[in-house]
Amino acid sequence: MNDLLATAVAAHGGLDRWNRLRAIDVNAAISGAFWQIKGKADAMSDVHFEVDTTRQQLTMDYVSQGRRSLFQPDRVVLQQPDGTVVDARDDPERSFVGHEFHTPWDDLHVAYFTGEALWTYMTTPFLLTWPGFVCEEIAPVEADGETWRRLSVSFPDHIKSHTRKQVFCFGPDGLLRRHDFTIDIIDPGTESHLYAADYRDVDGIIIPTTRRAYAPMSDNQIVLIAIDMADITIR
Repeated sequence: MNDLLATAVAAHGGLDRWNRLRAIDVNAAISGAFWQIKGKADAMSDVHFEVDTTRQQLTMDYVSQGRRSLFQPDRVVLQQPDGTVVDARDDPERSFVGHEFHTPWDDLHVAYFTGEALWTYMTTPFLLTWPGFVCEEIAPVEADGETWRRLSVSFPDHIKSHTRKQVFCFGPDGLLRRHDFTIDIIDPGTESHLYAADYRDVDGIIIPTTRRAYAPMSDNQIVLIAIDMADITIR
């Protein structure tokens, strides 16, 4: 583990504490202009999701809609609350072939994207210590009056995420400030910047409870994606 990753892992609660976890449960509201573009503006205004910290799996309950999705790297499933399967898709990444930024999504597209995204976000930086990840510290950047150290990470093929190479920016306290990436299934030519803030100590794990991605519009910025977490428990 290189020095920057070790610093970040310690700042977020330490590997010993993380390795005693099995899951993170979150009540959240997920919104932003991106979901309007995809025809899913209110789909995740009230959700509960469970992150498996031992393998790549995420379950999301759409509280007001009485349905659930299950994300795994090679399959996504839509269920009723009692577990009855409503719809499913194997090799879900393939279903995005030919899509453009404004292509509408169905519920299985949403389940796949939110699954791989939220699972990556919630397991960072501990995920980066797993076998197969290649991490290298690159030149820092100045932002918001701070110097942010940057970790360039190559993801292994078996982990589904936005793209294979991503950059994580950490503040002087070792906490994640910004996550930089492209998204292969949406627009591999445009870099996204996801800001993390409002950290909370949840039983020894330090978790950012808000995340924001912005897009320029004339002289202003619009919120492309907003993730606001309320109740968080770990077990």
